[in-house]
Amino acid sequence: MLSLIFLPYEPILFGIKVNIHLVLEYLAFFVGFQYYLYLRKRTTDTISTNNRLSIIIGAIFGALFFSRLMAFLENPPLHFSQGILLFLNNKTIMGGLFGGLLGVELVKKVIGEKQSSGDLFTLPIILGIAIGRLGCFLAGTKEFTFGKETSFFLGMDLGDGLSRHPIALYEIVFLVGLFFLIRQLQKSALPLKNGSYFKIFMIGYFTFRFMIEFLKPNTYFLLGLSSIQFLCLLCLLYYYKSIGEAINYARKKLYLL
Repeated sequence: MLSLIFLPYEPILFGIKVNIHLVLEYLAFFVGFQYYLYLRKRTTDTISTNNRLSIIIGAIFGALFFSRLMAFLENPPLHFSQGILLFLNNKTIMGGLFGGLLGVELVKKVIGEKQSSGDLFTLPIILGIAIGRLGCFLAGTKEFTFGKETSFFLGMDLGDGLSRHPIALYEIVFLVGLFFLIRQLQKSALPLKNGSYFKIFMIGYFTFRFMIEFLKPNTYFLLGLSSIQFLCLLCLLYYYKSIGEAINYARKKLYLL
């Protein structure tokens, strides 16, 4: 069993115990937004500033609502018993991403924006999630981002004395790989059409999360799947045309080989 650091990691600063997860969560928002501004300055944005602002507002409100709704649906009986305040405090990035997507699409229909808006947000979102997941890892078993007990060589003591899958670290490794993959695709001689990079991120990330949920100690299931897994399937269904196009493209490439 690996044990690189005593978890949960709660540093003391000026005699005050620091919530490192909360600090890294705010840092994720800050760094992600600064990276977005940096990319926008270096990119010719086909969407006007006013429309881009409206899209961001739509994403924020959609993300706020769905992040809390999906956190509630992870275990409704538990949240009912713990009251409304816990419902308002709990959130999940999966609900935030899908809710943000729906919020953006709704706003774009209202303002009549036809251009794809996701590509500029893709790398900043991945970077922000990775930073946030580092906070989840350092929080140990205080956050529900830890895995089941395991005898696998990567198992770690996350704060309860048991060897568990470090789900947050698995996710960070996946996100780093996805970040560099999309970055390389953007730099390639034949860049993909507008909007494709965000779709690659959403399809890749939601597929990964569907699989990794099997390693989490979920206790509330419907038809053998967690609420997050149902959301992943819903997202993949949303992108079914893009997935079909990718499969057909891969088949053609393999046929030529």
